[in-house]
Amino acid sequence: MTDGKKLEKILKALANHRRLAILKYLLVKKSGTVGDVAGIIKLSFKSTSRHLAILRGGEIVEREQVGVLANYSLAQPVDPIVRTVISRL
Repeated sequence: MTDGKKLEKILKALANHRRLAILKYLLVKKSGTVGDVAGIIKLSFKSTSRHLAILRGGEIVEREQVGVLANYSLAQPVDPIVRTVISRL
């Protein structure tokens, strides 16, 4: 993926208040399941899962399968653009 295309994916993933709320949650809590995140941001499980998939597609969050649950956390290392945005949340 070229730098321009990667940047476009990141910026599109960040351009939503729900996804920014998810990032703020993960910044504080370090990780969480779809259910954890959905409860905090007051959104359905399905919609939260969709937002997390978009963040994963932008390589902003990582998913780790633990049994039947998937834990999400900020991707490491954090992209400088993402770091700048979440530092303002």
